Amino acid sequence: MKKWLGVLLAAILVLALAACGGNDNNNAAEGGKDGELVKLKVGASNVPHAEILEKAKPILKEKGIDLEIITFQDYILPNKALAEKQIDANYFQHIPYLESQKKEYGYDFVNAGGIHIEPIGLYSKKYKSIEELPDGATIIMSNSVADHGRILSMLQEKGLIKLKPGVDKTKATVNDIIENPKHLKFKADVDAGLLPQIYKNGEGDAVLINANYALDAGLDPAKDPIAVESPKNNPYVNIVAVRKGDENRKEIKTLVEVLQSKEIQDFIKEKYHGAVIPAATNNQ
Repeated sequence: MKKWLGVLLAAILVLALAACGGNDNNNAAEGGKDGELVKLKVGASNVPHAEILEKAKPILKEKGIDLEIITFQDYILPNKALAEKQIDANYFQHIPYLESQKKEYGYDFVNAGGIHIEPIGLYSKKYKSIEELPDGATIIMSNSVADHGRILSMLQEKGLIKLKPGVDKTKATVNDIIENPKHLKFKADVDAGLLPQIYKNGEGDAVLINANYALDAGLDPAKDPIAVESPKNNPYVNIVAVRKGDENRKEIKTLVEVLQSKEIQDFIKEKYHGAVIPAATNNQ
């Protein structure tokens, strides 16, 4: 009888321990508080992407994800790192740039979700408005071909040039200009990260600068430019990019959900005052 009771008590103890273990696992799955957090490495530009991710970091931790932010200074290495599986995702590029990179390098990447828009701006140390730009003015812009259509479309929107009818906004080149009343000259061989310094040096007559580089250089992309791209129906949404198939990973879906949440989108509005615009406000 004593032996039987001992076996029974041992069995009850095993069941009790198993039940406790099950509760721990559930807590880890729900909030990552009592169990090991899932590591997620995301590559990003310093501003605004890494700042936005920092804001999302504690929210993701509550959901069981330990976010590690890897910052990059250029537009090439984040995709290379993603392809080589050094990171799980990256957040720095807009959709047309992703598509051009896939075409050029054969990357098997997909868009996991759009987060924000960074309207590009035209800056000048010499002139206070686009109307003041003289005949033959030199416009300096990025060597990123994926941005050329965007830049030229903005210049057309402001009445400085006219592009061929029906040309794809995201693929237009200088060769697609059919009207150039001010005989503008284009210098398009500059690394995007150097544009703020070129502007500060007073080179050229005007410089087109991506908002992330402008912010990183201490400029105000909403106030400092003499012209700013319209965010309405803007295809240049900055996204979270992942290797094909990973868009279905629970951690990636949670990352995108948090970045698209009202809390983070409100943070973007309040912090950047129009220099960075939540994708949710973009009427695509």
